[in-house]
Amino acid sequence: MSIAFIGLGNMGSPMAGNLAAAGLEVRGFDIVAPVPDGVFAAVSIAEAVIGAETVITMLPDGRTLRTVAAEAIPAASAGTCFVDCSTVDVESARAVAADAEAAGLLPVDAPVSGGTGGAAAGTLTFMAGGSELAFRKAKPIFDIMGQKAVHCGGPGNGQAAKICNNMILGVTMIATCEAFALADRLGLDRKAMFDVVSTSSGYSWSMNAYCPAPGIGPNSPSDNDYRPGFSADLMLKDLRLSQLAAAAAGADTPMGMAATELYRSFVENEDGAGRDFSAMLPRFEARSRES
Repeated sequence: MSIAFIGLGNMGSPMAGNLAAAGLEVRGFDIVAPVPDGVFAAVSIAEAVIGAETVITMLPDGRTLRTVAAEAIPAASAGTCFVDCSTVDVESARAVAADAEAAGLLPVDAPVSGGTGGAAAGTLTFMAGGSELAFRKAKPIFDIMGQKAVHCGGPGNGQAAKICNNMILGVTMIATCEAFALADRLGLDRKAMFDVVSTSSGYSWSMNAYCPAPGIGPNSPSDNDYRPGFSADLMLKDLRLSQLAAAAAGADTPMGMAATELYRSFVENEDGAGRDFSAMLPRFEARSRES
């Protein structure tokens, strides 16, 4: 199977590398990032795409996706699977899917969960939107790059699942950090709090798998001075996408809106840029109720 992989940044590079390591022919293109070992370096999007059975994109935003798709779709043959693994707005995902379908391609929007560690280890989760036929064709590729792929429905539904999931993640991480900061002020030992919450009704992924308090729970970015596994900048991007989708759908998401504003202030006005999204804990530690 021949694969065109466009977008070889922190996520795309290890994903493409895993496909090449599995014995697939992978032609990669990126305007800045280097091509990983085992991947043939194409000089253009069109060169990467021509003759490929599957086209995969991993791009920073919807505008870039639309630009790349406008060049990639005409170069692809009918029946080619067009898989976008970027996290973008639902409108862009559905617009690109419509263009791909009109050209006889099989589009799948398949944003991922698992971060750079999951990309390198091949343990990503894919949230896929598209036809049943397109999903079945893409599934063997997902199985190489990840550990789970969920078909969420029609075009754009993969993006919908991703932004809903990450809105929950942003809200629960803020609540977890607030609770640790409150526990500190009440004189409650952090380990005691973790032992209680992680085995009772406060259980969450933010607490149990990605604890924002260093030295407590499984190893996480808090144990590495909050160097990002998933940056606050990316959390802000995903929360903004959730609120864009909420506005378009007329959905009331007050907690999502509040989380978006907190991360916006953290990234743009404080010291959150370039730090892990769990670095909200030292932020709350340093603040009082009046500040």
